[in-house]
Amino acid sequence: MNMELTQKEFRLLLDLVYVGNWVMNSARGNDRIEPYDQLQEKLFSLCGREGMSSLVQVWRGHCYPSRAYEDGGIHEAIADYEDAIFFDILAEELARRDMDSEHVNPNDVKELTARMEQYISEFEKNGVDNITIEL
Repeated sequence: MNMELTQKEFRLLLDLVYVGNWVMNSARGNDRIEPYDQLQEKLFSLCGREGMSSLVQVWRGHCYPSRAYEDGGIHEAIADYEDAIFFDILAEELARRDMDSEHVNPNDVKELTARMEQYISEFEKNGVDNITIEL
C-alpha cells in the first residue's frame, strides 16, 4: 500500500498514532500490544526524511517519539480527553447508582440523562471539590 500525505497530514497522523497507542498500551504495563508499538515506531522512523527529525529519538536501534514531541502538547490533549471522559463516566455511574439500576430500562433514559446532566453541571462548576466518600 502506498499513500501520499502532505507534511501537515503526516504530522497529524503521528499524533493520531501516538494517541491511539497511548490508549491501547499506556495502562498495560509489560503486557503491551506490540503491533501498536511497532506501527508507531515505523511511522516515527520516517520523521527524519520528512524534515521532522526533532520529533524522533533513536535508542538501542529503535525509534521513539522524542522528548520534544512528547512535551509539545500531545499529553495536554490526552489529559483534556481523560478529564472529559472521567467526568462523563463518573456522572453516568452516579446517576445509575441514584436510580439503583446498572441496566437502565429504555423508558428511564430521560431520567438517566437528566441526572447525568445535573452531575456534569456540578463538575463543570466545582470539579471534584464537593465529592465526599464516607468510609
